[in-house]
Amino acid sequence: MSVITVSQLNNYIKRYFDNNVHLQKVWIKGEISNFKKHYTGHLYLTLKDENSVLKAIMFKGSTSTLKFNPDNGMKVIACGKVAVFERDGQYQLYIESMIPDGVGELHIAYEQLKEKLEKEGLFATSHKKEIPKYPARIGVITSPTGAAIRDILNVLKRRYTLCDIIIYPAQVQGVGAGDTIVKGIETFNKLNSVDVIIAGRGGGSIEDLWAFNEEKVAYAIYNSKIPIISAVGHETDFTIADFVADLRAPTPSAGAELAVPSTDEISQNLLKTKVRLISLLKNFTVLKKSQLNSLLKRPVLSDYKSALNGKKQHLDDISNSLIEIYKKITSDKKTHLLKQMSKLEALNPISVIKRGFSYAQVNGKVVKSVNDVKSGDKIKITVTDGEITAIAD
Repeated sequence: MSVITVSQLNNYIKRYFDNNVHLQKVWIKGEISNFKKHYTGHLYLTLKDENSVLKAIMFKGSTSTLKFNPDNGMKVIACGKVAVFERDGQYQLYIESMIPDGVGELHIAYEQLKEKLEKEGLFATSHKKEIPKYPARIGVITSPTGAAIRDILNVLKRRYTLCDIIIYPAQVQGVGAGDTIVKGIETFNKLNSVDVIIAGRGGGSIEDLWAFNEEKVAYAIYNSKIPIISAVGHETDFTIADFVADLRAPTPSAGAELAVPSTDEISQNLLKTKVRLISLLKNFTVLKKSQLNSLLKRPVLSDYKSALNGKKQHLDDISNSLIEIYKKITSDKKTHLLKQMSKLEALNPISVIKRGFSYAQVNGKVVKSVNDVKSGDKIKITVTDGEITAIAD
């Protein structure tokens, strides 16, 4: 007979569980009981149904994924690994993630998170940013293949053609949807590439819309430096994102309408402004003209006008005198200039040549004396109508 210790048996069973691939990741639904949150942050609980119970633990590192506050009596779906706690010889579920099971539980989780975030000030009106009236670029975070993006694009193209539209393709339903929405918000903020963000999707059940009820999405909207319009579901659907967003739109189409003005409305407003300005200008002109006429009729201004006319006549006389002086000075200067020009003309060598004289040059130098010329020198003689070349003898 082979005898083993308790520890050996527990270790054997533990290794058996650890090597069973079917127990490495299981989804289990049940009702929470014996719930306890340890000071370390770990959660201890029991999952039960009508016939059985299962001990479970969720370590602090995994609790950050929770979208609700677990409590006794709540029905949940837990995902994790089944393993043996070797010391006690008990198998238990090591929970990695946990979600409420059923619409009722989702509503409880929704109300819990809503109450928490409201206390933290995420819904405060004072924190909400103003939506720009005339955005140059609009960011849209939604599914690139859903009806919501088509509705948003149709409205934007119809109402306001003066802006660029940048789409961040996001998963808006299912596991991981909240992460892609957060990533879209963070990307637009990091690049600072848009003036306003529309985040949304079409209508659906509370399960379908749950990504917009996640705490991480709420904080991403709250921390965004760019204004965000939530455009989720139908008019009766309210998500956590709606409460945190700077502006809530009942539908994706309404979100697009709230994001931009209408081009037609802008044109009409400009026309009305133009008409109003023209009317104001006319009224202003009439008023000022009337005020001016009243001022001109005052005695003090009449005397001033007479004095002004006298000064004007005196100014005209001075002006005429200056003109005559200018004419005389100009005439004298012209006569003097002509005399000087006549003298210069008389001294001009060309003028002398024209009177029958000529001048000679040797090697570019003017001949002034017979001593300037040697036998055999080439002499250039300039006359009135040309040049003559000669050789000195």
